[in-house]
Amino acid sequence: MATLYTQADRNTRLTWIYISGFLVFVIAVGYVFAGAMGNSAILYGAIIFSIIMSVGSYWWSDKIVLSMSKAKELTHDSNREIYHLVENLCITAGLPTPKIYIIQDPAMNAFATGRDPEHGVICLTTGIIERLEKSELEGVIAHELSHIGNRDILLGTVVVILVG
Repeated sequence: MATLYTQADRNTRLTWIYISGFLVFVIAVGYVFAGAMGNSAILYGAIIFSIIMSVGSYWWSDKIVLSMSKAKELTHDSNREIYHLVENLCITAGLPTPKIYIIQDPAMNAFATGRDPEHGVICLTTGIIERLEKSELEGVIAHELSHIGNRDILLGTVVVILVG
């Protein structure tokens, strides 16, 4: 039976499989094009590109996603209620408190990103904060924390960056 720990391990394994598969695929495509065009520089370019994309998607995927969405970090002083809500749920879940980001958008949305619980990030739109009651918002944040605990965020973010 799957538990939180087996799910987190599975997601970590899948992440490394996808990164390795991406490396092999891009290098194989570079090899085919280099052979067809008789230019070994294409293969070297494919190797460099695949390594940079793989390393970048692992280490900086959260920063890439946050900058694309124009998210701003929420501090304890800027919004104590949201900060304490996340902090209390993290204590209950046994997770470190992630960084919290806000996106100025009337749409109701929330997501989690980061490579592990120590580097996790929760992002909320102003629309979801304004429209939901406290208990509903707790449910949304708890859901996003479950992604952090299961390491779904690493798998999902790496796949999005590599596909993009």
